[in-house]
Amino acid sequence: MQRVEASEEQWPQRQNVVACGCVCKRWREATREAVEKASLHQPGKITFPSSLRKPGPRDSPFQCLIKRDKKKSTFYLYLALSPSFTDKGKFLLAARRYRSGAHTEYIISLDAGDLSQGSKAYVGKLRSDFLGTNFTIYDSQPPHSGAKPANSKAGRRFASKQISPQVPATNFEIGHISYKFNLLKSRGPRRMVCTLTCPSSDKIPSENYQDNSKTKRPEASAPGYTVLKNKAPRWHEHLECWCLNFHGRVTVASVKNFQMVATIDPSKPGGKGDEETVLLQFGKVADDTFTMDYREPLSAFQAFAICLTSFGTKLACE
Repeated sequence: MQRVEASEEQWPQRQNVVACGCVCKRWREATREAVEKASLHQPGKITFPSSLRKPGPRDSPFQCLIKRDKKKSTFYLYLALSPSFTDKGKFLLAARRYRSGAHTEYIISLDAGDLSQGSKAYVGKLRSDFLGTNFTIYDSQPPHSGAKPANSKAGRRFASKQISPQVPATNFEIGHISYKFNLLKSRGPRRMVCTLTCPSSDKIPSENYQDNSKTKRPEASAPGYTVLKNKAPRWHEHLECWCLNFHGRVTVASVKNFQMVATIDPSKPGGKGDEETVLLQFGKVADDTFTMDYREPLSAFQAFAICLTSFGTKLACE
């Protein structure tokens, strides 16, 4: 890996990294360790599927697009490779909306053609309550060591032929999104609050060490929690509507549009918090095209799940 990195101006091409990992089992482990370290030193690099659970860039957000297919109730997330809203870019994730009794579920997958919970491409899911105002995000992978799986009702359902020892039949809660009720029943912007288990980009995994010819990897400490809320829009007297500055990334007015910022943390000295830096923004640019821009501490998976909650009518909130 050091020789490959020395021959590249930046991070080596994906094909070279994969080639290193295909030599043998020991090389695969060494390559995996190198990729994990690189993603922590340079957050926001989406090279492998595991990067979709890592924090986004710190300084400037990743710009993404969400394409909606109403007939199939599916949503596709792409990493924008150009400023154009018409270019799809690089495919990242897909989601399909299901009706499960009184609840709505969004199954999120790495494979746009296989959106089932029994798939090896299954990443996680989003589950709403009856009113569609409270959502829970589930990840197929534990967010940290010691994380406990969700109860059986939230677990993944398999047909007998779908069960595979390579696919864990568990889900882990990593976030909650809540839309506030509008008691006055007046038309206005939605209000939402998100509580998320966010991966840390500051902690670098410890080096592997040898013990009786067996390789051990010390577990990383559990990540912290991030609480987000939507940035309050201002009333524009001339246009007679609620407005937010999306800096050209949103072109169509919609109740679905939002910007998320971190809330003030009471545990910090003086209760200081950054309520100006937009960590996630979502908005409409065409009938079935939406922009999604996110940054640290959110991952692509978390940002996509939050944006999916904005689809659908919420009678109690608007």
